[in-house]
Amino acid sequence: MLKINRRFEAFLDQIDEITILVPKELVKENKAFYLEKGNGNQPLTIKQKMNIGTHMKYVCQLKSRIQFGQTFLIVDEDGNKTDLQIGSIIRSNEFDQQFAYTGNDLGAVYCQNQTTWKVWAPTATSVKVRLYRQNKSEFSTHEMIRCDKGTWSCCLEGDFEGYYYTYLACINLVWREAVDPYAIAVSINGKFGVVVNKDKIAVPPVKLPLLENKTDAIIYEAHVRDFSIHAESGMVHKGKYNAWLEQDTKNNVGDSTGIAYLAELGVTHVELLPVNDFEEVDEHNPFTSYNWGYNPLHFFAPEGSYSLDPTDPYKRIIELKSLVQSLHHQSLRVIIDVVFNHVYTIKNSSFEKLLPGYYFRHDANGIASNGTGVGNDLASERFMVRKFIIDCASYWMNEFDIDGFRFDLMGILDVETLKELQSKIYSIKPDAILLGEGWDLNTPLPIEKKAIIPNAGKLPTISFFNDHFRDGIKGSTFSLHDCGFISANMEKYEQMKELISGSPNLFSEPHQSINYVESHDNHTMWDRLVSFSPNEIDEKRKARHRLATSIVILSQGVPFIHAGQEFYRTKNGVENSYNAPDEINWIDWSLRSIHKDNVKYVQGLIQLRKLHGAFRLPSAELIKKHLSFNTEHPQLLTYQLQNVEPFGPWESIYVVHHNHFDRSFILSLPEGEWKLVVDPENILLDQPKGINNKVKIGNLGTYVFCKN
Repeated sequence: MLKINRRFEAFLDQIDEITILVPKELVKENKAFYLEKGNGNQPLTIKQKMNIGTHMKYVCQLKSRIQFGQTFLIVDEDGNKTDLQIGSIIRSNEFDQQFAYTGNDLGAVYCQNQTTWKVWAPTATSVKVRLYRQNKSEFSTHEMIRCDKGTWSCCLEGDFEGYYYTYLACINLVWREAVDPYAIAVSINGKFGVVVNKDKIAVPPVKLPLLENKTDAIIYEAHVRDFSIHAESGMVHKGKYNAWLEQDTKNNVGDSTGIAYLAELGVTHVELLPVNDFEEVDEHNPFTSYNWGYNPLHFFAPEGSYSLDPTDPYKRIIELKSLVQSLHHQSLRVIIDVVFNHVYTIKNSSFEKLLPGYYFRHDANGIASNGTGVGNDLASERFMVRKFIIDCASYWMNEFDIDGFRFDLMGILDVETLKELQSKIYSIKPDAILLGEGWDLNTPLPIEKKAIIPNAGKLPTISFFNDHFRDGIKGSTFSLHDCGFISANMEKYEQMKELISGSPNLFSEPHQSINYVESHDNHTMWDRLVSFSPNEIDEKRKARHRLATSIVILSQGVPFIHAGQEFYRTKNGVENSYNAPDEINWIDWSLRSIHKDNVKYVQGLIQLRKLHGAFRLPSAELIKKHLSFNTEHPQLLTYQLQNVEPFGPWESIYVVHHNHFDRSFILSLPEGEWKLVVDPENILLDQPKGINNKVKIGNLGTYVFCKN
């Protein structure tokens, strides 16, 4: 390898511009630089000279473009030499256009008699694929051939199933070893990619009927390990994918748990926290640490700590595919949480090893941006980052038969990437659900290009977590002392009308509003209520909690429930439990029986939402036509769904949300014969209770009346 004593440094920052940094002690009045070529040195024109502290910065003009994939030398007037390093040119539009690769063959493509490896590394001067036997003691290294658009390829004859592999890339005279970003299978703890035979990872799919409208969805968010790890889960394979395959499981008192419980509850979609391979849980000893999974390591390969045998690259894939189909057998669809906004660390990322500086956003000074809060933001607007995201999502959709994606910190991503992604996903599965966190984060992307709630109109088929809904009902997530509607704050009255109506002030259509009061992030609602009012008795706290969940399920939009919310899930006051022990994060299945009455109540609300389409109208136009608020009692939040017989068994529905303790009201219902189907303690769908037109609204909670 060429060895250079870098007394100064040179960087290709524009297609025709080189930046040279020279220590002050080497600076001369007649400083000159040349591009070394075989037919003589080519002088560089110094355009600009700047004093930047310990160095002098020279910006020099190139007379002709250089060829990527080669090493060039810069020489000064004294004969000192340095290599021309690839600098910020990689973040230019010209670079993106020159190296935009559209092929679908990146990664390792296995056949019994040959395997082909292909990787994108346009600035590398040499790339090799290194193959390891499974014991990793023997390896061989093979040169890759430079192909079009900065790709490198190697095809070897023979059967390489089960071989571990990495890539070695020489960039700026430095060799780095990287795991294939497109690896669909990895070794334990993700140290190597693994060549696998895709025929051996097939799991027969269960075909589900088309989801007619997105507002028909009821999403239930769960963590793979939390779901089964508790002693009373009744599941054998605690903390593992296979727990989700176990049928008819029960807790210690004989009540249903696991997937049987989910089917009974009536939700339509299970949203899993990240299941791709992530950092900070040792797969050799998975129960010695805990993590939610928002530390992505390998995007295409499943996490190994949930597998019964993380040393077997096939097993985790088959187990996760089987989990999906197990839920499909229960008519439950699967959404997976994906983290396309950052990586665990830039330094150890395969992205950075194969093309330093390209995959991440930088500010005007070349400093990596940190809108995510973890030290890096993926630059989704760049062609090959966008391609990676779309390729990865398509792979999960095609190979794992999942039914949608939840995008973590979606506001980091750009609108154009989400547009292309939604188009691709809907071509594979038209009724897929795409949702994400549309928070406006401090990343160097123009605001009009961010996938944030104010730009929801540019992404009309993507749904957004509605933080206005969350905070309006229970109080601001970022202030424990802020009082929400369920704590008798009538200043939220006008806002609540908007929220119940599908938030038309925020979104063009109701399916864009993900209505929630609790998720894996921040306090559970129970813990927030305890912190907000520690001296309140549990019965009052339960009533507020139940009211909040009722509003979530009966409002226009898409309801979202955090696993265990229906039985007052607690994390013992821990707000950010991303790496807290199982004892904090687990779903305590004993609470499912202790609070069986509330489980039954939530189950009934879900049944009601499914029974009558008036609670899940698919368009803003229909909501405007059929939903109206009654202001006769300003201390009650009341509304009517009128002329809704085309959507369900009743002509009219009257809903009351009462948020005051120790205050009663007499409500006059419109003319007609009304029946009570919901009160704060009971769901009466099977035996509606006939009532007079004047009804007493006493206990805090939700009331629903229907008229045929």
